[in-house]
Amino acid sequence: MQLLREDLRDFAGYRSARSETSAGTVWLNANEAARANQADSGGSLRRYPSPQPEPLRNALAELYGCAPESLLIGRGSDEAIDLLVRAFCRPGIDAVLVTPPVFGMYAVGARLHGARLLEVPLHEGADGFRADLGDIAEIALTQAAKLVFLCSPGNPAGGVLSIEEVLGLARRLSGHALVVIDEAYVEFADAGSIVAGVASQSNVVVLRTLSKAHALAAARIGCAIADARVIEALRRCQAPYPVPAPSAALALSALQADALAATAAVIDEVRRERTRVAARLAGLMEVRRVYPSQGNFLLVRFHDAGAAFEGLLAAGVVVRDMRAMPQLGDALRITIGTPEQNDAMLAALRRIEVAA
Repeated sequence: MQLLREDLRDFAGYRSARSETSAGTVWLNANEAARANQADSGGSLRRYPSPQPEPLRNALAELYGCAPESLLIGRGSDEAIDLLVRAFCRPGIDAVLVTPPVFGMYAVGARLHGARLLEVPLHEGADGFRADLGDIAEIALTQAAKLVFLCSPGNPAGGVLSIEEVLGLARRLSGHALVVIDEAYVEFADAGSIVAGVASQSNVVVLRTLSKAHALAAARIGCAIADARVIEALRRCQAPYPVPAPSAALALSALQADALAATAAVIDEVRRERTRVAARLAGLMEVRRVYPSQGNFLLVRFHDAGAAFEGLLAAGVVVRDMRAMPQLGDALRITIGTPEQNDAMLAALRRIEVAA
């Protein structure tokens, strides 16, 4: 593949014992324990797991509407971010482009692998923060970006990108860069996923996760969806056994019809609460602005964000302090919880106002 690091184009990666064969009845090929650990009542954990468990891969492909060969399972979206920088960026030469304020792991991945970091800040307007895809394309082309990371819905800004405009950006950058769209929060959005665009645009990569809407953050199951050649390249750079068997089994259960129906009901509740909480926050005197959000969170500016943060913490309510991020020196990010948790947060803010 043209965009892959040249020194990795003939790199086969590590082939684990489980990758070579799964046939046989007496397995003596992987130096596994012959007897189970006393704590492992089922006796299954002495065996290494499948590198890409086929039942889970098929279920995720069905859920997201892509071919199984276009999907790579990993440890949350974070591993996919790391693999993309590792596979496609030559240290000190190639660049990663990000759009702050945005999820910090894209920049962390660039730093850890020695890639140059390019920043094209989001522009704030009456309808919230937005990315200028024209500027992004120009800078990516002139500054040798190999990866362009976009977040839709944005974290922490909350806005969504136009699928057609993102595909247009990918076409403009074809042969020069991969356009990576992080859709960690897309289940909460009015807009749909860009996954279908992967089939027509080979330099588009989509990141998905079971951590947010599916409530499996501790299971660490995420995936990258892309052209099969990109997926194969990432697989060669991945650790031998990235998907723990208990996590895979739990995730597969969470993708059954009854579990998906329950998840859909929770998503509906989050969307209703997001609207309600945004309206209540906007009515508080200490709140300067509540940004429109398509995620399961709200970005909120305060007249005194430090006092709001400390006051909430004193009431036992923990929110995310955004003040260190570019353009967000007076902002907090508030996750949408249960109605009761949201009411507790709002009551704490009202008490802070009264005391001010």
